[in-house]
Amino acid sequence: MSGFVSFVGSGPGDPDLLTLKAVARLKAADAVLFDDLSTGAMLGHVGPGAELVAVGTRAGRPSPKQDHVSRLLVEYAAGGARVVRLKSGDPCIFGRLEEEIIACRAAGIGFEVIPGVSSASAAAAAAGIPLTRRESARRVQFVTGHDMRGALPQGLHMAALADPEATTVVFMPKRTFAELAAGVIAAGLPPQTPALLAENVSHPDQRLTRSTVAELAAVLIAEHSAAPAVILYGPLAEAGA
Repeated sequence: MSGFVSFVGSGPGDPDLLTLKAVARLKAADAVLFDDLSTGAMLGHVGPGAELVAVGTRAGRPSPKQDHVSRLLVEYAAGGARVVRLKSGDPCIFGRLEEEIIACRAAGIGFEVIPGVSSASAAAAAAGIPLTRRESARRVQFVTGHDMRGALPQGLHMAALADPEATTVVFMPKRTFAELAAGVIAAGLPPQTPALLAENVSHPDQRLTRSTVAELAAVLIAEHSAAPAVILYGPLAEAGA
């Protein structure tokens, strides 16, 4: 008999931000395939008999290939296991969820998606700012800072990303933000647009750096910190300072 896969968002890292449904699925799991950022205390909710499998990917580090992860999901579930695929943040946002769903559907494996707290929301909360404001920030846009090669994705809509009345959140931004900043500034975004670098959001070593788009780009050219981060820029990024 086939098992079942629960795609669970673990949030930005603070185990207190797990949803009740996420905790219930972890407790009931026979196998948990977890991301590199979905570790620590949150795995303490897993039952003693469950198998824990690290399948996380980090830029610049040896990581399992996506087809291998998808195959593991199917193999565990096809053997009757209740599988939790624990993804950092929210699995629907830059989490390669669709590829794993396609693999489950192709194999006839049932699944569900349990959302998690996005690092975008967690970063804004940590900084004491909203993501939206009436009249001046009525749009929020998410963009990834790198493609499968680790480079800035080609074909980004720079005019949209240069909208001075939008809050823009850049995921996995550090290596390519200088290039992105040059693009949006060339497209009309004022270089002094407020920017917020949020590293290790919700962790004890969380660090928030308030700057501007141009200044932050210059800092990141020289800095090589491996801490996971998101960058917010737009009219609200300087609030709460």
